[in-house]
Amino acid sequence: MQPSSAEVDNAEKGVNTPSEHAPVQLTRLSVSITPGSGPVIIKSEHEKTNLKELAIKQSAPKPSQSKRKASRWIQFSLWYNTYRKFFTFVVSLNIVGLVLAAIGTWHYARQYTGALVLGNLFAAVLVRNELFGRFLYLFVNTFFAKWPPLWFRLGCTSVLQHLGGIHSGCAISGFMWLIFKLVLIFSDHKNNHSAVLAMSILTTLAVVVAIVSGLPWVRNTHHNVFERHHRFSGWVGVIFTWVFVVLGDLYDLDTHSWKTDGVRVVAQQDFWFVLGMTVFIAIPWFTVRKVPVEVEIPSPKVVILKFERGMQQGLLARISRSSVLEYHAFGIISEGIKSGKHYLICGVQGDFTKGLVSNPPTHIWTRQMKFAGVSNTSAIYKRGIRVCTGTGLGAALSTCLQSPNWFLIWIGSDQEKTFGPTISGLIRENLQGRVILWDSKQRGGRPDTMKLIKETYKAWDAEIVFITSNWTGNKEMMEGCKQANIPAFGTLWDF
Repeated sequence: MQPSSAEVDNAEKGVNTPSEHAPVQLTRLSVSITPGSGPVIIKSEHEKTNLKELAIKQSAPKPSQSKRKASRWIQFSLWYNTYRKFFTFVVSLNIVGLVLAAIGTWHYARQYTGALVLGNLFAAVLVRNELFGRFLYLFVNTFFAKWPPLWFRLGCTSVLQHLGGIHSGCAISGFMWLIFKLVLIFSDHKNNHSAVLAMSILTTLAVVVAIVSGLPWVRNTHHNVFERHHRFSGWVGVIFTWVFVVLGDLYDLDTHSWKTDGVRVVAQQDFWFVLGMTVFIAIPWFTVRKVPVEVEIPSPKVVILKFERGMQQGLLARISRSSVLEYHAFGIISEGIKSGKHYLICGVQGDFTKGLVSNPPTHIWTRQMKFAGVSNTSAIYKRGIRVCTGTGLGAALSTCLQSPNWFLIWIGSDQEKTFGPTISGLIRENLQGRVILWDSKQRGGRPDTMKLIKETYKAWDAEIVFITSNWTGNKEMMEGCKQANIPAFGTLWDF
């Protein structure tokens, strides 16, 4: 499902208008430009000029009229990514189990259907948990940094980036098993208590609302609806599930009476699954704090938030004006855990970010347990390139700030004026010799991004390219990298 046109044409991330540019000549450790026609380069740590003074004030050549379209196989292979492979595998496996249970071959599934429902839902919750995710990233970064074959490290990154396929696959599978359990209960409704029947319906309805509100088109185009309904219906569903499980385990179908023995409940598998699910849902909320924040508004398009605490690269923060409502995720910019501070770049487009401009906060709610993004696996690669457009810099800059082995390509419009001195200063002071800044406003359009990526990839001797852009830009660059056999990971839209 494609996002809305407003999202595709996100002004902060740049309109995807490709144009030709003159050849970019690179060496292993520096980038130089054919005089009079190229992106902005910071070459020396001793340069004190600002980014505007470094800009080459010349219009870009007219956009190329012909553009090679990616083959259907490339388009399909990018669409049918690891996320969808995980989803297909999980759902298919559960469908096979459902069929075997329905025809009476798999007796365990008919007797312990609740365990299969909650086992799937527990797995769905687990892979989305910040703590579990951080553990997986830490494990990969610790044991597989740089030494294994590239194909293995690429596989690790792909698995970690697409864990959402397991999340959605297990959620859908849990719902299918729940429907099956509902059928079994109501087919034997004479022996079941009315309270158990009622809770089975209420639990199913809560799960339906949580699943529908979490669909990609709802999440991408109606974020506030997703935040409120997916979270709160999920919480309600957990409460209903507890009641459903306890009532179901306490009611004796043989004697048609209630057994008040707590051991009877604890002895069941479904009790432990719902307990684990509850614990992992609750863990991130124990880290919610109201923290001081400094707000910088360099332009009407962007807000820069400054927080205390240095952070490792590749993390994202969730922030909100409320302790429980509408958390918004942004990439964290920090020079390292010892820097004592970190920043968020917020593009001004929705109600939340507009409120940061009209009513700047002095404190804001955040989860102190940050969650890891795909950039966190940059540690396992020897050298790489981070490509971003507009506010996508927020998810990209830390990787380049904290590792001298990463090269930054940032495409945007009037970058220093739009993003202000704080962000410009971080780039100027830390990325000499390994950054290309392309100002589409001064250059009269975007560069030929794939030519830029290919030449930089070869000159930098990179192993991997990470891309953060809008939907159109991401699609263009991912298809181009696939055609050029350049390993790349881009922004996920259907997750």
